[in-house]
Amino acid sequence: MSKKWSRETVCVQGGYVPKKGEPRVLPIYQSTTYKYDDPDYVMGLFDLKEEGHMYSRISNPTVEAIERKVNALEGGVGALVVSSGQSATLLAILNICNSGEHILAASTIYGGSHSLLGKTLKNLGIAVTFFDVEAEEEEILSYCKPETKAIFAEVISNPGLNIIDFDKFSNISKKVNIPLIVDNTFPTPYLCNPLKHGANIVIHSATKYMDGHATSVGGVIVDGGNFNWENGKYPGLTEPDSSYHGIRYVEEFKEKAYIVKARVQLLRDMGTALSPFNGFLINLGLETLHLRMKRHSQNALALARYLSNHHNVNWVGYPGLEDHRSHELCKKYLPLGAGGMLTFGIRGGKDTAMRFMKELKITALVVHMGDARTSVLHPATTTHRQLDKKALEKSLVTEDMIRVSVGIENIEDILNDFEYALKEI
Repeated sequence: MSKKWSRETVCVQGGYVPKKGEPRVLPIYQSTTYKYDDPDYVMGLFDLKEEGHMYSRISNPTVEAIERKVNALEGGVGALVVSSGQSATLLAILNICNSGEHILAASTIYGGSHSLLGKTLKNLGIAVTFFDVEAEEEEILSYCKPETKAIFAEVISNPGLNIIDFDKFSNISKKVNIPLIVDNTFPTPYLCNPLKHGANIVIHSATKYMDGHATSVGGVIVDGGNFNWENGKYPGLTEPDSSYHGIRYVEEFKEKAYIVKARVQLLRDMGTALSPFNGFLINLGLETLHLRMKRHSQNALALARYLSNHHNVNWVGYPGLEDHRSHELCKKYLPLGAGGMLTFGIRGGKDTAMRFMKELKITALVVHMGDARTSVLHPATTTHRQLDKKALEKSLVTEDMIRVSVGIENIEDILNDFEYALKEI
């Protein structure tokens, strides 16, 4: 795989390059274990002195191909594929944050991530402060503590659809000397490369656009290799790891220290491994990612413009619209398109939203997004149902909000479907 390849070519052929006589298509290595000829080599694997696969809970050839592909698309030094986007978020944080420590997180993140950080991690002794992404830099800095270990946000928030100001967030992370971790699920690495804009760690729910066909759950962590872990705040990366005979990750693996530790320590112990078959399907989705993201963006912009002029719609949220609060950031960070997600407020609120969703014919009501098929959801009663009223407001979730994952169908069919449902209500 050449570093000179375009993103389109990496999508299609990156990660797996067959040798003479090998399968042209990435095989499914449906095996838990691997054969060796030399016991010294196996011992070297367990001492992290040799490269190779020791067990499919830690690595697998099919899954490794996805890691190489996504890492190339993001421009990182290494990637780790895990069983879900949620486990990617969890491992990304636990890799550098322990009980008694603290993280900053945008209040507008996905409801599941909000619960993970605000409830589960809290129970593990990790505190979180949720902040307004549009707050001034000084205000966000005021929430930092000596034990703060990371700042976490989504590139495009789910479902608020505000885009983070990378310059501001990167400045904050540098001033406090902590990594900026961003979730790039909505834009995908085709539309946005956060590492080029100051992020240090990038995560994805591969379940969404990477798979693109609603078949497989998966997650990815990409290490930018651009953070100094030797600043005294991250002993887990600089001090000896007793489970590997005292190895020091930064000393041994240099810029890849973070991603190596995530694999050989956290994935080893927590077991959130992706199955090879799901990996095979996600790789198939990645092969058309560049084509689909263009179409998703085109269709979403057309639907957003249509809804903006409809008398039964209160408001429309889509960063590609000129009047959206993040439009300038969208032009700066997502020049190829704003993605396939939009939200709108339907006149009549929650009850009307329920009636509207029942009237749709082509568009499906599903707890998902990033599918090739157009779908809708009412966030306040589903993905963000566990949040209280104050948290809902901070997440930009309203009772009249309908989230639309715009698919790649013919746009006229999508528009006609929405026109019919809006007429019926």
